[in-house]
Parts: sequence; structure tokens; C-alpha cells
Amino acid sequence: MKYYIIAGEASGDLHGSNLMKSLYKEDPSADIRFWGGDLMQNVGGTLVKHYKELAFMGFAEVVMNLKTILNNIKICKRDIEKFKPDVIIFIDYPGFNMRIAKWAKLHGIRTHYYIAPQIWAWKENRIQAVKRDFDKLFVILPFEKYFFEVKHHYPVDFVGHPLIDAIHNRTKTDEATFRREHDLDEKPIIALLPGSRKQEIAKMLGVMLSITEDFSDYQFVIAGAPSQDYHFYEQFLNDKNVKFISNKTYDLLSIATAALVTSGTATLETALFKVPEVVCYKGSWASYQIAKRIITLKYISLVNLIMDEEVVTELIQDKFNTKNLKSELTKLLDSGYRRQLLDKYNQLENKLGGIGASDKTAKLILKELK
Repeated sequence: MKYYIIAGEASGDLHGSNLMKSLYKEDPSADIRFWGGDLMQNVGGTLVKHYKELAFMGFAEVVMNLKTILNNIKICKRDIEKFKPDVIIFIDYPGFNMRIAKWAKLHGIRTHYYIAPQIWAWKENRIQAVKRDFDKLFVILPFEKYFFEVKHHYPVDFVGHPLIDAIHNRTKTDEATFRREHDLDEKPIIALLPGSRKQEIAKMLGVMLSITEDFSDYQFVIAGAPSQDYHFYEQFLNDKNVKFISNKTYDLLSIATAALVTSGTATLETALFKVPEVVCYKGSWASYQIAKRIITLKYISLVNLIMDEEVVTELIQDKFNTKNLKSELTKLLDSGYRRQLLDKYNQLENKLGGIGASDKTAKLILKELK
């Protein structure tokens, strides 16, 4: 079978790589062409365009880069026509993927969506486009099955969350070796996860670093995103109590005592590593003003959305400041508070369905195609 996969972000690259491994296991002769990143490229197939060229954050940023986005859509359509896949597998990245899916259905190409667009958060009217343009939908959050099947009468497959696979299957790190290799001392580690895009890192990291002097008994370590080069972070590294480690986020979380995390997939990853966290977010003024008028969710972090309660503290926009961050980190370091939080993390993991999301999805895709 010929598979065309489109992943437009770092998280999509991770989940796409694991799905590709499962597809090759189920279909050894699979011919895979994809938009993604280094992780997918390491599995095999043919990379068309790297997600580093695709990532734009927020409403204002998308508008500013609209010409580039539209050109990428044209390139993608031409490449699909030339490749003639048996199925296109879309991974998250809805703004781009739903445009391609509409076009693909008109051209009679099978369309499967792995990691459903979050229309439960905003633009719920997109359900009509989902019903029209996708042959199969594989969802990874337990409440999504209710949203699509009960509320909107559209059958989906709940396959579990692929992050559990990614964390379970990773090569475990030895803490002593990791500390030695990265020149870390024996102090407990506070991990800083400021995001993967330049715009969000620039907004988040400065505030995160503003509290380091207040926690001299701890060592702060920035988790560098694989999509950004080291020189971009250099402007922030003026504190001797701060270290920088690129593309080793899972290894870092496995030994961290606590974490300050930019809202996104990383909030769930941090919870699954059982690391107490504060969730942070600050966007541009324009993007935030638009978002708060059209998004009606009670929470922004996946941890709280899945649990339907405030398990982790969210510091959003003006609340994301030095004073609040210092106060919340102090709470995370309290043993009683930590025990309560870790108990909630265990409940969260049970809700997510266990390991095997990638294998389940690959099997369902092959079953549908045959």
C-alpha cells in the first residue's frame, strides 16, 4: 500500500514516527511519503517537507505568513497527485490538513485522520467538514469519543494516547550518566519547557528564568526544542544557575523534580513522567484577544481537560508573571502537595487507555483499506 502522511509539528513528528513503525510492521512493503520531521525520517519513507518550514503560532502569525502557507498547500496537492496514495493519513495540524482533506475527497482519495482536530475546543461547526471529508477518525482522548459519537453522531475509533507508547518504548536514561554528560551537579532539577516555536519561546522563557535566583538549592535546565538551534537560546542564558540541553526532553523529565511548562502536548508528557508542573501560556495581545472570545473551554492544559478539574495550575497571559510563578513553584516543592498531584497523575494515565495506540491505529487503517 502507498501511504501519504502529513504531520506539521514536533508532536506530530513523534506520533507519526511511531505510527510508521507500526505500519511497516503490519505492511512490510509499505511505500510511505510524508511531511514531518527527523523522527519520521529516521523510520524510513520519503520526506517531502520538514515541519520546521510549516510551524506558525497564533492567529496573527498565521495571517502574516499566509502566502507561505498557501504555497505549501499547492506544493502538497501537486505531490499527492504525483504519488497517487491509497490513503492520506493526517496527523493533527488541522488548519492545513483539513484544507488538503477537502481537496483529496473531491479527487476520490481515502482520508484518515489520526489525532482528531480539536473542534471540541473551538470551531465546533467544523464537524460538518469532518463528516464530509474524512473516511475514518482515530481519537486519542477519552472525552472525544463522546463528543463525536454521542453529540454529533459520527462514529470514531478511540485508540488510546500515543504519548504512552512513546514514553513506554523510549530508551531509559541513567541519571548519573546523564548528569555527567551534561555537566549537571547534584542539585534537584527544575525543568523549563518553554515550547518549540521561536515566538512562544521568546515570550515564555524570560519569565521562567526570572525566578531562578529564588531557588538556589535547585538547578534549572532548559529543554531545547529539536526545531530550534542553540544560538537562538543564547540570548537567554545569562544565569549560572541555568543549563541548556537540546532534544533530550524525555531524559530530562525522567530525572526532574518539578517543571514549568508552556501549554501544549508537553503538559501531558510531563504528567505522564509524574513530574509536578505549572502550566504557562502567554501569546501576542492580538492572538489572545481573539482566542478568549472563541474558545469556551474551562482549561487550556490537556491534563485538566482530561480530568475535568484543575489538577495543575494554569498561569495564563497576565497571570503568567514572576510573582505567581515563584508562588506556584514553591507549592510544587511541598511534599504533601506533590503526593496529591501524583495521585491525580495516576488517575489520568488510567483514563488514557494504556499502551498500543500506534499498533491499534495501523491495524484499523489496514483493515479499512482491505
